[in-house]
Amino acid sequence: MTETPVQLKMARVEGAQLAQLVDDLRELVGADRDPSDPAIGRLVPDAYPQDEDAAQAFRDATREDLLDRRAHDADVVRAALAALRGDLASMSQEEAFAEHEIAIPLPDIDAWLRTLTALRLIIASRLGIEDDDDRDEDDARYGVYDWLGYRLELLIDAADQVI
Repeated sequence: MTETPVQLKMARVEGAQLAQLVDDLRELVGADRDPSDPAIGRLVPDAYPQDEDAAQAFRDATREDLLDRRAHDADVVRAALAALRGDLASMSQEEAFAEHEIAIPLPDIDAWLRTLTALRLIIASRLGIEDDDDRDEDDARYGVYDWLGYRLELLIDAADQVI
């Protein structure tokens, strides 16, 4: 018996944009990562916010494994998006906005969920978002943050229908 994959619809332009964000995530958590980057800190939260010594010990023990897992998750998503990549400039608008189905195997769903969440955390870190009220309606970058939330919600809904 084969498992039914989760089907996610996405326009080629969305897939290309998401793939670029995933590439950026992969670079951020890659071998040359900057441990002082606030976005890295957001990806490896404190387990003991009231105890700095315990928090530091936990970070030291888990940070590299967590970031390596984020890199692996990003690779899984990037591979699934490979079919949607292409030279958008040479495509017609119809081709760029045509929806495509991405079949995500059930074992890969968690990698997708963690990756989309990680992207939102990075963007939140870059924009200074701490809660829903931290918004600048004139800043287009908030649209990317919201779009990732929308995509995350669609993926959860699609997974719920299969699982």
